[in-house]
Amino acid sequence: MRNWRRQLLMTLLLGGVALPLRAEEPPDDCVRRIAATRWIGAGVITAWGLLNWDYGEQSMHATSEGWFSADTSEGGADKMGHLYTSYVMTRAFDGLYRHWGAEKKSAAKDAAISALLITGFMELGDGFSPYGVSHEDMIMNVAGSLVGYQLATNETWERRLDLRMEYVPSGSNDPLTDYENARYLVALKLDGFSGMAQTPLKWLELHAGYYVRGFDDPAATDHRISYVGIGINLTSAFERASWHRTSTFLQYYQVPGTSVRAEHEY
Repeated sequence: MRNWRRQLLMTLLLGGVALPLRAEEPPDDCVRRIAATRWIGAGVITAWGLLNWDYGEQSMHATSEGWFSADTSEGGADKMGHLYTSYVMTRAFDGLYRHWGAEKKSAAKDAAISALLITGFMELGDGFSPYGVSHEDMIMNVAGSLVGYQLATNETWERRLDLRMEYVPSGSNDPLTDYENARYLVALKLDGFSGMAQTPLKWLELHAGYYVRGFDDPAATDHRISYVGIGINLTSAFERASWHRTSTFLQYYQVPGTSVRAEHEY
């Protein structure tokens, strides 16, 4: 398992989800720029992995970390993190490549490939560290990139569906691995449906999510929790107020306290 939030930090360094788009034809150097993001990503991973992630300390090996069962180290929260991060990477690179002038579908394809190459290279590096290559992580990386590609190329569902993380800072010594205060969810925005866009229902969205508690404390009872809920459509509210960057950010981040949930614990 690799700390997926560090992957997300690197995404923010290499690209952005809220860049303005340009409609003109791709510049001649667009392909070279796309390739450069991949090489830069690989270089950053290699350098950082050697310095901080114990790359090179062991020979190549693989491991099975399990999925969402109670006997895993994080109850599957880390797997949701991989899905979410690969998704955000794909959307971030898509925005960056379109900003450089790439055509919509081509940008989405190259963005998904870039996200898979970077997360795959990172997972390969894990194979030479105490972590080992995890096929579960790779599957979730692929799934996140595919979801990102589908939404980037389908305007109808892009308006309707968000994949988000909710996080409440806790003062943890290491907030980058603070799964105890994170939730992962899919949000279905009702204003994306023509029959509801002109009704009060446009301000609502339906949620389905997952989170864990107690896995980081050996003395605590482990809890895995799935839920459904109803939330306030803040993305639409800020978009209508012309706060476009805030609206874009809220497509990926769920503001705590803006939904009600019915939970199932197991």
